[in-house]
Amino acid sequence: MRLSRARGTTEAMSKATPKSFEVTCPCCQARLTVDPEVRAVIAHAPPPKTGPAASLDQAMAALRSAEVRREARFREAAEAEKSKDQVLARKFAAGLERAKDMPDRPLRPIDLD
Repeated sequence: MRLSRARGTTEAMSKATPKSFEVTCPCCQARLTVDPEVRAVIAHAPPPKTGPAASLDQAMAALRSAEVRREARFREAAEAEKSKDQVLARKFAAGLERAKDMPDRPLRPIDLD
């Protein structure tokens, strides 16, 4: 008698399960509707748009801030280029001083035999 009750419970549970269910993709947050009987995705809802392109105002603000960052980087590069010759001259002078302070290594005779 226990066995028949267990089967009745299992049959009732299988009838209670829905034909399809929804799953959210962990990567892109899209909603997928899956049919367990055919083991396939039967519907796909794309994820809601997020980020700078979600609205036109946000996209324009992102473009403006990118322009400001580009201008700042350009100014920094221009300033670095102006003082580049001074930096290279100082590096050369420091290297020359180190070379003067280092003793010359003795040359080994070359054996031509």
